[in-house]
Amino acid sequence: MSDLNAKFEQAGKDVQTLSKKPDNDTLLKLYSLFKQGSVGDVTGKRPGLTDFKGRAKYDAWAKLQGTPQDKAKQSYIDLVAKLKG
Repeated sequence: MSDLNAKFEQAGKDVQTLSKKPDNDTLLKLYSLFKQGSVGDVTGKRPGLTDFKGRAKYDAWAKLQGTPQDKAKQSYIDLVAKLKG
């Protein structure tokens, strides 16, 4: 496993143990970077009008369309490190 992938996995574990819950914008950023880093470009259909949370998550991920997975992984790692303080 590459060093970047190992750090990405560790950041995924670290985010679960943050001392305080990040605000909603930061949570969406974490979600979208994680999905872009692990899956790649957004897939599936955009959730319906009544699924506000699902739509917000989908839209945040869709904004990263075309971002290389390695870049998304590094951004995720950096954001988690910043949140850890």
